[in-house]
Amino acid sequence: MKKILGWLHLWLGIVSGSVVLVVALTGSLLVFEDELEHLFQPSLYYVQVPPQARKVPVSVLAADVQQRYPDYKLNSITTEPEANRTIIFTVLKGKNAKSGKLIAMAVNPYTGEIIKAVDEKSRFFSVVLRLHRYLCMGETGKVITGISCSIFVILIITGLILWWPKRQNRKQRFRVKWNASFKRLNWDLHAVFGFYVNIILLFISLTGLVWSYKWVNNLIYYSFDGSLKAIKTKGPKSAPAKDSSLAYLDKILTTTNEKLPYPGTVSIRFPEEDLAVLASKLNTTASIDNIVDLLYFQKGSGKLIQERLYDNESKGTKVRRIIYPIHTGRLYGWPTKILAFIASLTAASLPVTGLLIYLGRKKKKKPASLKKHVNARVQYQ
Repeated sequence: MKKILGWLHLWLGIVSGSVVLVVALTGSLLVFEDELEHLFQPSLYYVQVPPQARKVPVSVLAADVQQRYPDYKLNSITTEPEANRTIIFTVLKGKNAKSGKLIAMAVNPYTGEIIKAVDEKSRFFSVVLRLHRYLCMGETGKVITGISCSIFVILIITGLILWWPKRQNRKQRFRVKWNASFKRLNWDLHAVFGFYVNIILLFISLTGLVWSYKWVNNLIYYSFDGSLKAIKTKGPKSAPAKDSSLAYLDKILTTTNEKLPYPGTVSIRFPEEDLAVLASKLNTTASIDNIVDLLYFQKGSGKLIQERLYDNESKGTKVRRIIYPIHTGRLYGWPTKILAFIASLTAASLPVTGLLIYLGRKKKKKPASLKKHVNARVQYQ
């Protein structure tokens, strides 16, 4: 059985190795996306708070943004609870963010100044995310990463079985022999390091399948809710009010913070014209990440139409919400992020060390007894 699993592990690893390498490396970068973005582009996220500061109403800032980009429509507005944070506006030209042009800009909430505007698709981490999800190849790339992710799950399981030591070899399977030959050291780096991150990589890979296959996503709801109906996440339909001014945005922001008084990031999103405006608030005080409450408002009037509070969500929806922080390592903040980062880097090293193990076996010298047998046959002939 181990010979069969070893053969399977080898060839599946060779087939998926290059994709796993790209996905794992980009994944390790995405673990600390927010921290790295804030470190290298602080002007996009932070401002100096002037004395006796008063923020400009969001509706005024939005009107100025629309005036500067007349060919674009508002796509989203993101505000942070901290006083020294910028407000991030995104504007869209085209039918949707996937096919159209999306520009993100940081606005000073005290002066109304547009500090910086960037093409969202050319932003470094946007490119990294596209590489991670579908190798920047659209639907074809999504199929490739989905298959490779499925293969990687099999590699993790077969790798654990192949690693499982006999009693006499147990000690050497738990530690790297740093002073050994290159061949032995490479094997240890592959097998021992792979063992220590095995469970973490299994969780990351299994949760990654949710974005690759719709049936995996459906299975979550079916397992916990017994139904697939909860998958529908579109907001309620709502005809816009006749008032064309943007003053209703201030009302949406005020109502959201009154209804949801905890500190957190508020995002206002503008969907299709016949749907309500969505205001979501991320609870930054929650013990785990991605605890979000949703409120839906009528466009133009700011009238609250519907609430979707996290506490009232179905078990399936709550489990689905937690998939993202598990996959990215954000579940419990820095501790789980560090674990996910180490696991992702180790995953990126596995195709390299595995290939070196394979090449080392191919170059393996024939035993002396076999050489004598071959030489004897040559002389006889």
